[in-house]
Amino acid sequence: MKLILTADVDNLGAPGDTVEVKDGYGRNYLLPRGLAIVATRGAEKQVQGIRRAQEARRVRNLDHANELKQAIEGLEAVSLTVKTAGTGKLFGSVTQSDVAVAIKTAGGPVVDKRSIELPKAHIKTTGKHVVVVHLHPDVVAKFDLTVTAA
Repeated sequence: MKLILTADVDNLGAPGDTVEVKDGYGRNYLLPRGLAIVATRGAEKQVQGIRRAQEARRVRNLDHANELKQAIEGLEAVSLTVKTAGTGKLFGSVTQSDVAVAIKTAGGPVVDKRSIELPKAHIKTTGKHVVVVHLHPDVVAKFDLTVTAA
């Protein structure tokens, strides 16, 4: 099955790459998750749009990644206010999307939510949590996220 990738897929390729995969892998994994589209003549035109969108989000180079790292680590206070039970547990959890919005709200740069690594899969308690942002293979920014009760 010939597909065009719309997102990074480990051990397969980058967005815009045309790949040949087994039918089951493409039909049952890549296509339903939106990681690829079927390679047709019309889809080849879409590849250009996909590449432009990915380039806009991708960190340009090591220097740009270091600038973003300084901007993120230089933020005074990154905090989120969430609804909690009386014991300090959250109703729901803090996700990577919530953290990306909190960074932007605190005056930081726009960060792709997929580059954010939380201490566990999700934050489910109030307090300070160390959050890691992978900006480049060689550059990692760390900052404290304060989760407070509403």
